[in-house]
Amino acid sequence: MKTAKIFIVLLFMLFAIQQSYAQTYKFKTTGFSVVEKNDKGKWGKWSELNPVSILVTLDTKKSRIVVYSQIIQLFEIVEYIPIEENNTDLVYSFTTKDNEGVDCTVSIITRKKQGNRKQLYINYGNRIIMYHIFKM
Repeated sequence: MKTAKIFIVLLFMLFAIQQSYAQTYKFKTTGFSVVEKNDKGKWGKWSELNPVSILVTLDTKKSRIVVYSQIIQLFEIVEYIPIEENNTDLVYSFTTKDNEGVDCTVSIITRKKQGNRKQLYINYGNRIIMYHIFKM
């Protein structure tokens, strides 16, 4: 009987710890820009920054990132990439699959020397979509 009580308490504690790490982060965008590779594999110029106000969520419990644009962009997180940090940036990256099953990397970058400005990058290898974001 005592073993069963200990097991239930440990199980409850394990569940509570797991819940504390699984969080939902909400961001709002202020603008976006796009860059593409040309036929020779060289990156072009970033498009003009267009103002846009949409919701972005990072849900670690469901392992997904959702960009609530006119067409909802859903990214299933396949792998959490180790955090990268240097003098100028703090980078959280995720290997993901989008709505259509296409592989891409989604990164949330904090620009340390730019007032901790945050950006969201969706990198398909030949095209990158960038959003300026702030945490809600």
